[in-house]
Amino acid sequence: MPVWVVLLRTAFGDRPGLGAFGGVLLGFAGLGVLTVPGLSGEVKIGGVLLVLVAALCWSAGSVSSARLPMPANPFTASVYEMLAGGLAALTLGLVRGEHHGLDLGAVSGRSWAALAYLVVFGSLVAFTAYAWLLQTAPVSLAATYAYVNPVVAVLLGALVLNEALTWPILLGGAIVVGGVCLIVSTERRG
Repeated sequence: MPVWVVLLRTAFGDRPGLGAFGGVLLGFAGLGVLTVPGLSGEVKIGGVLLVLVAALCWSAGSVSSARLPMPANPFTASVYEMLAGGLAALTLGLVRGEHHGLDLGAVSGRSWAALAYLVVFGSLVAFTAYAWLLQTAPVSLAATYAYVNPVVAVLLGALVLNEALTWPILLGGAIVVGGVCLIVSTERRG
């Protein structure tokens, strides 16, 4: 996503500094170091393309938010955006027939609790914080969350699930953090 953001900013006439480009490339390299050891099996090109298009769409929305009239309240902005996305996902799910065989009574209490957690923290809190960040910080700086999330996931896996922290994982995480630091220091000056 940060790569798309920098490319879209450039296409719209913004001139991200060399530090932003360097930080994006450094973070991208760090993600490569983090993910290459975990790759196994056959990678399907359709899935890869879908992820790239999804990241492009998210980036286009993030970059456009600075150019479009948005509600002043980030909570209001996130509600509009989540409603639009939710309605689109619901429509697609109904068209695909995903509701056939759905038995809400068979869903466990633990699953409902997990859904509630995701609604509150994964959507309302996190997305509203992102909408606020888009209003108050440069978009390249806001996009660095996409680099930080895998590092946090790896650290949580080690702390909570006792997953191994290997040298490639530690090196990749350090490279990602270095890229984010470069972007943050460049964007704050700009």
